[in-house]
Order: sequence, then C-alpha cells, then structure tokens
Amino acid sequence: MIKALLIAALLPFAVLAAPVKIGVINSMTGPESPIGEDLGNGIKLALEDLKAKGIEVEVVWEDDTGKPQVGISALEKLATRDNVAGVVGAYTSAVTSAVAKSAERYKIPLVNPVASKEEITRQGYKWVFRVSATTGDYAEVLLDMATAFGKPKTIAILNENTDFGTSGARSAKEFAEKKGLKVVFSEAYSKGSPDYRSTLVNVRNSQPDVVFMVSYVADAILLMRQSRELGLSPQAFLGAGAGFANSQFAKETDVSNGVFSSTQWTGSASWSGAREFAQKYEKRYGKPASYHAATAYTAMWILAQEAQKAGGDREKLREALGAGSWETIDGPVKFADYGGYTHQNKHQMLVDQIQGGKFFTVWPKELATGKPVWPFPGWK
Repeated sequence: MIKALLIAALLPFAVLAAPVKIGVINSMTGPESPIGEDLGNGIKLALEDLKAKGIEVEVVWEDDTGKPQVGISALEKLATRDNVAGVVGAYTSAVTSAVAKSAERYKIPLVNPVASKEEITRQGYKWVFRVSATTGDYAEVLLDMATAFGKPKTIAILNENTDFGTSGARSAKEFAEKKGLKVVFSEAYSKGSPDYRSTLVNVRNSQPDVVFMVSYVADAILLMRQSRELGLSPQAFLGAGAGFANSQFAKETDVSNGVFSSTQWTGSASWSGAREFAQKYEKRYGKPASYHAATAYTAMWILAQEAQKAGGDREKLREALGAGSWETIDGPVKFADYGGYTHQNKHQMLVDQIQGGKFFTVWPKELATGKPVWPFPGWK
C-alpha cells in the first residue's frame, strides 16, 4: 500500500518532466537561408529560456528549402508521423500560405512568426495564428514616416514576383493612394535575376520622389548596387522589411547607407526582455538580432508554454492560443479577429534607417533611437 502511494505521488513529476513536442518548418537551406538562419537562432534562444523555466521542448526541425511543396510535405510529416502538438513556421509567405492550408486540414496549431502576406490570416482559418504584422502594416508605417519627414508627391514600386512581393506592392499602392501619392512606376521582377539595370533605368526615368522596394536579401543588395551604378537618387529608398532589415544588407555600407526599412522589432524597444535578447543574441551569434529572430523566438515562446499547459492536446492548445495574451520581447501579443483577419496579432511596426552600417529606429517618433537623414544623402 505504501509503495503504491509513493508511486502515485511521483507520477505528477514524471508527467511534468515529459518534454512537449513542437515542429519547426523553416528555410534552413536555399536562397532564403540567410534569414532562415536568423529564425533558427531565435528559436534556439527561446528553447534555452523555456528550459530555464522548466519547460523541456523536443523540436522536430524541417527544412522547406524555400519551396511550398516541400513545406506541405513537412507539415504532413509533423502532423501525422511525428505527432507534434503544434508547429512554428514557416518563413516565406509562399511556403506559409501552403503550410497554413495543410495545418487547417490536419487540425494542428500553426504559429507563424513572420510571413506577412495579408491573405494568410484572411482565410478564416481556425488553426493558424500569426505573430507578425502584415504587408499592409509594412506599407502604412513607411509611408506615414515618408510623408512626415518630407513632402513626396510620387512613388515608384518595385517588387519581386512572389507571394510576399505581390502582397507588398498591392499594399504600397493602396496606402500611396490614401496618402495622395501618385504611382509613376510599378513593376514586378523575377526573383534571383542577375541584372535589374533595364528595370531600374525605367524607375529612374519616371523620376519618383520615393522608391518602395519589396525584396529578400540577395535581391535587395543587387538592386541597390545597380541603383548606385545608374545614379538613381530619390528623396528616399523605402524597403519593406525582409532583405532590407537584415544585418547582411546593412553591412553593404556602400549601398545601404540612408535606406529606410520597416521592421517589427528592435533591440532598443521598451518591450519586456527586448534589450536582453538583443545582447544575448549578438554575443552568441556575432551579429545583431533581426526582427525575424525576435518574432521566431516569440512564436516558440508562446506555443511551447501553451502546449505544455494543454498537455500536448491540439484542440486545447488551439483554444488557449485563441483566448490568451502575452507580454513578450516582441511587445504585447494577442491573436485577434478584426478587419477581415482571423487570429492576427496587431503588431506595432517601426521604421529603421541604416546609417554607417547600423540600424537606428527613426519612426514612430516616440520610439526613435536616432535622427533620420532626409532626403537620401546620395552616393559616395
């Protein structure tokens, strides 16, 4: 009898010690791997902090290689063979759109860190939750900033022909119209092309006051290099996050200086733990943390804690994600239904400007850590 009671008394501790199983879908290889690396790093730091809280997470990592079909296969594997409680992912909007549809089919909670295509959370999905802002938020904050610092009347929009790029360009046109800016050029380019000079000549000939670009990191660098070669010099270059908000881009100081970029996070933000995360990340990985790392950290931080509370039960986890709210390094997070969105976090966007290879937050003014250089200082 005494032995049975001792076993019963120990059982709760055995249950609590069991790790929660979470899947991660990320671009670990392929053209988007530089930012995929940032996401992976952010998740790894979240796992350390969760462990310090007594939450052990068993992660099943899946590489989508930046391809939607690979992402779909990964989600199916995680949901059926691996039997994870929930999934963090993916990075790109194209992969996330496909993965979200599969998550709904398999009834498994998916917390997306950063993919910003508006339609991802406009499908009425019950199992899909997004931490990050949308392309509409990216465009709105950049154009609010531009019209506050200057008096632009015209805008050129140049975007890659991906889900992210198309959504970003559509949002830019919408908010440009609201701000009274005339769109004098708008064109989608083939991602990964070796030469954009002919397109950029047409941008230059349209004489825009501001140039709005939507690109991942490799194209962002090439577009700015060739803009320099051609002497394209508007009042401002506006980058819609992604490649323009990455330390790899900022290091290209001959072409990144003066470029503005929307961002979802900065290490100087007043959000709980943001500064500490920034310091720990840079010490560990030898480079500044991007917003991609912070939103990935946040997605894992929320999902793992709620999965443990739910005992790995997917339905209970879905309900908890829909009802909860959290104070995080990425600011307050709540998955709400509004304006046609379902389970969408109303995330505070910021604008950084790269000055001398470093990011300084310049908008909104109450959160600024530096003074903006306006207009574009020109090429050296």
